[in-house]
Amino acid sequence: MRLGVTLGLSLVLSAGADTTWGQAVTPPASATPRREDVPPGSAQQPRHDAASPAGGSDNWSLHFQQTLVQQWHNNLRPAYEGNNSLEARENAKLSFTSTIFLGRRLWKGGSVFFNPEVAGGSGLSGATGIGGAPNGETFRIGDPSPQVYLARLFVRQVWALDAAPNQAQEQDEDDLNQLRGPRPAHYLALTAGKFSIADYFDQNSYAHDPRTQFLNWALMSAGAWDYPANVRGYTVGAVLEYVRPELALRAAVSAMPTDANGPLLDYDFAQARALTLELTRTFKLGDNTGAVRVLGFRNVAAMGSYALATQQARATGTVPDVTQARTSGRSKQGFVVNAEIALNPSLGLFGRYSYNDGQNETWAFTEIDRSLSVGLTHTGARWQRPTDRLGLAVLANGLSREHRAYLAAGGQGFILGDGRLDYGPEYIAELYYSIDFPRYHAALSPDYQLVVNPGYNTSRVSAPVHIVGLRAHVEF
Repeated sequence: MRLGVTLGLSLVLSAGADTTWGQAVTPPASATPRREDVPPGSAQQPRHDAASPAGGSDNWSLHFQQTLVQQWHNNLRPAYEGNNSLEARENAKLSFTSTIFLGRRLWKGGSVFFNPEVAGGSGLSGATGIGGAPNGETFRIGDPSPQVYLARLFVRQVWALDAAPNQAQEQDEDDLNQLRGPRPAHYLALTAGKFSIADYFDQNSYAHDPRTQFLNWALMSAGAWDYPANVRGYTVGAVLEYVRPELALRAAVSAMPTDANGPLLDYDFAQARALTLELTRTFKLGDNTGAVRVLGFRNVAAMGSYALATQQARATGTVPDVTQARTSGRSKQGFVVNAEIALNPSLGLFGRYSYNDGQNETWAFTEIDRSLSVGLTHTGARWQRPTDRLGLAVLANGLSREHRAYLAAGGQGFILGDGRLDYGPEYIAELYYSIDFPRYHAALSPDYQLVVNPGYNTSRVSAPVHIVGLRAHVEF
C-alpha cells in the first residue's frame, strides 16, 4: 500500500504491514545525564517555541513524530526450517508509526497526557526467528494493516519535598509528554494510567529509542527483562518515583497480558501482575558524568513451564507445547544492570547486563534469558555535523537450560521455533549513522546489523545474517 501525507507529514514511501509500539519517551527529571545540546530544529529533539520567555511555563504541550523503517536481509541457505524460523528469502519489510503527544497542566504539580498512535508494517519474518529482533519499531501483530489505537493516557502528580520557599528548582523544556515549566529538584511523583513501562525504567541516554538510536530489541531495552506490555508495548498501572538530582528510586505495579504476546491486559492483579523496582544513581568520574541503574522485576501470570512441557512430550512421544503446561500463579523474575558515561562532550559509552530465571515461558517481550551489550555513540562534531549520531554496539544473548531443552525437543514460543536446536549464544552487532536535517526536523539513518546463530541455533544457518536498513524519522 502507499502511505502518503499522514497526520501532516509529507513523506511518501511504499509500505507493507504488522504493527508497532511507541516507546522512546523519557519522563521529566529521570536522574539521567542531560542530552547534548542540539539546535531547536533537530529531529533529535521536538521543536521548542523560541518565542516563549526563558524560565516561563506552558499549560499545553503538543508534539508529533513519524518513523519509517525498511529492512532487508541476505538470502540464506538453512539446513532446516521451523514455524518460527527466520525466512531463507523474503522481500524487504517496512514498518511505520505516527504518534501525537498532547499534554495539559491541570493544577499545581498535576498534568494529563494523551497519545493516540497509528502503526503498520512488518518486521522481517514477522518479527520471528531472532531473539534480538532487528527492528524496535515492530512487534508480532496478527493483522499487519495500519491500525489507530490509544498508546498512552495517564495522569501525573508531582509533590515538592523541600518546603522552603527558596527550594531548588529546575526548568523542564517543552518535550514529548512533558510540559515546559519549573520543577522541584527534590520531589515525589505518582503516574497512573496507560503507558509503556519502558518510559520510566531502564533508561539510557545512548541506547533506548529505536526511533533515533539503535534499532535492535536487545539494545533499545534490556533483552532479558520480559517487561509487562500488551503486543503493542503498553500496559496499565502506576509508577511511584522519588527523585533527587543525583538519585532516583522508582517502583511500579502494572498489568500483564492475558496471553503470551496477547493484545489484551489482565486487570485481575491478584492473579497476574508485574512488580518493577529500580534505583538510578548519577556519578562524576573526573569531568565525565554517568549513571548506573539497577532494576529488579517479578512478573506473575498463567505461564507455561518449559521443563513440564518437555517432560510431558517425552512421556507421550509428542512435540512439547508450553501452552499445554500453563497454570496460574507462575512467575518470572530477574534483574538488569545498566550503565552509561559521557567520555567527552561528543562520545558516550554504555552497557547492560540482564538476566531472568528462564523457568517459565516468555510472556511479553522476547525469548532472551540472559543478555550482555556494550556500545559507543559519537556525535558528528568532529566532521562539522554536531547533530548527527554514529553508533556501534555488540551484544550476546542466551537462554536458560530449560528453555534450550524445550526448543531442542521441537517446541516453539511466539518468537522462536526452528523445530530443533543446536544451542549457541546469539551474537549481534549493530552500526548506524543518523544524518540530521535540522531545517526539516528530520533524520535519515542507514543501519547495518550482523547476526550470528539467529535463534541460538549453530547448525541451521552456517553463515552470518546481514541486515541492512534505512530509518526516516520526523519529530516536531
